[in-house]
Amino acid sequence: MAVARWLVERPVVGFVLLAAALMSGVVWVRRRQEHEQWERVRQQGLRYALPQIDALHHRQFEDAVRDLMRRDGCADAIRVGGAGDNGADVKATDPFGRLWVLQCKHRRAGLKGSAVGTPDLHVLNGTGRPVHHGDVVVLVTNGRITAKAVDFARSQRLHLVDRHLLGEWAAGSTPLWDLLRALPPPRRPTPLS
Repeated sequence: MAVARWLVERPVVGFVLLAAALMSGVVWVRRRQEHEQWERVRQQGLRYALPQIDALHHRQFEDAVRDLMRRDGCADAIRVGGAGDNGADVKATDPFGRLWVLQCKHRRAGLKGSAVGTPDLHVLNGTGRPVHHGDVVVLVTNGRITAKAVDFARSQRLHLVDRHLLGEWAAGSTPLWDLLRALPPPRRPTPLS
């Protein structure tokens, strides 16, 4: 109460403090807008070469996949990987309203590393749609995938991004949904429809 009374007796001081607070707020909002604009520009130009991807730690690989989804227009893309992730490392909603659930399998040795097999796909298949409610369920690896895993994925409507497709996606500017086949229809109308 004493502070309030003191400020009432000195209205100029109160005005100066209010003006300083407003200016601080304006500066903070402006810096935030500049940061968001710069982040959008950075994501639009985001590219990775396969040697860069191979050098990543598996958590950094998950971050890279999340960032590529953001680059392609999935503003809500998040990394959820870790203990208890239930087979999902990245989740994102594309501009067409489809929920993507991505499992990332990083191989430090790239093609020379162990191949991704059906056990990894069994986990993804068991959680991608029933637990995570994914419309598009994808396994992404910088390595190779066994023939049995490819057959299993096809039979279960799972999408695979192997080293070759990952290299094309990461180094270019084409969204992943334009590189994959047999995707479910959009949940919301496209600008062209």
